[in-house]
Amino acid sequence: MKARTGIEGFDEITNGGLPRGRTTLLEGGPGSGKTIMGLQTLVHGARLDGEPGIFVAFEESAQRITDNAGKFGWDLVELQKKKLFFLNAQPQADMVQSGSFDLGGMLAALEAKAKEIGARRIVFDALDVVLALLGDRQAERREVYRLHEWLLARGFTAIITAKTPALKDGSANLPQLGFMQFMVDCAVVLNHEVVQGISLRNLRVLKYRGSGFAENESPFLIGCSGLEVAGVRQMDRADSPISSERVSSGVPRLDAMLGGGYYRGASVLITGFPGTAKSTLSGAFAEAACARGERTLFISFDTDANEVVRNLASVNIRLSRFAKKGLLRMVSARTITGSAEIHLMHIRQLAREHGAKCLVIDPVSAFAKSGSAGVVHSVTERLMDWAKIEGLTLLCTSLLDKGRPEMEGTPLQVSTLADTWIHLNYLVHAGERNRGLSIIKSRGTGHSNQVRELVLNSSGLTLADAYTADGEVLMGTMRWEKERTVRFAAEESEVTRKLKQTALAAEEALLTVRLKALQLEMEAKRAEQHALTRSTAHRASESASGDTHLRALRGADKK
Repeated sequence: MKARTGIEGFDEITNGGLPRGRTTLLEGGPGSGKTIMGLQTLVHGARLDGEPGIFVAFEESAQRITDNAGKFGWDLVELQKKKLFFLNAQPQADMVQSGSFDLGGMLAALEAKAKEIGARRIVFDALDVVLALLGDRQAERREVYRLHEWLLARGFTAIITAKTPALKDGSANLPQLGFMQFMVDCAVVLNHEVVQGISLRNLRVLKYRGSGFAENESPFLIGCSGLEVAGVRQMDRADSPISSERVSSGVPRLDAMLGGGYYRGASVLITGFPGTAKSTLSGAFAEAACARGERTLFISFDTDANEVVRNLASVNIRLSRFAKKGLLRMVSARTITGSAEIHLMHIRQLAREHGAKCLVIDPVSAFAKSGSAGVVHSVTERLMDWAKIEGLTLLCTSLLDKGRPEMEGTPLQVSTLADTWIHLNYLVHAGERNRGLSIIKSRGTGHSNQVRELVLNSSGLTLADAYTADGEVLMGTMRWEKERTVRFAAEESEVTRKLKQTALAAEEALLTVRLKALQLEMEAKRAEQHALTRSTAHRASESASGDTHLRALRGADKK
């Protein structure tokens, strides 16, 4: 059985929470979050699991602890009435130790209070402060054993916090802590360090008897509701919901290249150098989403929100109307300071508050300025995973390195995680710079492999038809000149064709006249021949008749 802590992500990496009825050691340096983690576990048990708790403060007073935790919205004042008890046990500054002492009296008082409120959870905060007063290593072990046996006998789900220098390997340089690590059933190390000027926190579960757990370091932060730990995706966790529905990119011709648009709930990555229209494509997507009535969150790292709206209006992308309706929320991330984890926390919080169905981050490569490469990659990976779990359609832009123009990748190395990857580049020729767009991949879709020119003007943005000449893709003025040359050649060819056609028509008419004349001449010859034939036959007939008549006159026929 396990006791949930209510700390987002931590219950995931421990497969359910802390060991119920056993003791957990939280150790770490100053400001690492030990006290908050212990108190948050008590609050969750008291509020949601029906398990009242006791908080024993050896270092700070109960009043200071409750005051400091007031910003988390836990309503400690109300909980202290019945479900939560704070015991001030910190040594006084002017206290003088005379003789030996032990924890027996305090434990007896705690047992009575635990029975009174029915406590099932207990936190001993900064136990090392009391142990340091003993001044004897044997006495320290004796009291630690006493405390441990007391906790086990009463079945408390217990947390002991102790300070130690922030050693990332989890080793303890204080003898009593090293001993306690072996004694407890669960040990967690919390680290707080500064990397490249960025404050980073992480924790690691050193041991957890009888349970599997994530052994690697997990980043965490202290947010508005307490600790939030970057959880890991478990192998037995249900897959994210998928959809075959398509949503428009905001550019009809790009939708056609994608076979119908982006998949709903997909992660889209748009890469390119500065000025290749990454933000413009992002704005077109946001406008199309709002036009469908879908609440959209637009996070801008490079430009203030009002400037984004103004700049996109120059290419006929009108976002102000949707911002006024409440469908679109524009946020300038320049106001968010801290690590990439803090950025991720704010983005998730803003998306939930807005009820977003679509999320735009321009550019996600800005995370690279907020921590080490490994941490930033992990944050971006979890951002995409979280968006899929929430069913958000996520569009991210990423700035490429000008020093490596041949590289079609991203500084965060997340291009392999995206479902759709669109790449924008420049074609510089003849003193002109033109934008080209190509789809490197789009999982689950039959997409175009053409490089298309991205055209921006006051009417909007569109993709020109692919145009090639002599095996080369032409854009801009080069394309216009080639098209003009081809058009002039076609016009010249048409004129030549018409002239040839006219000449052929004239020759045909002449031949037709000549043919008609020949036909008439032939008919005349035939008529002449016919008349001659008839005349000859008539003459022959008359000659024969005349001879007969002549013989009759001469009586030549008489006998």
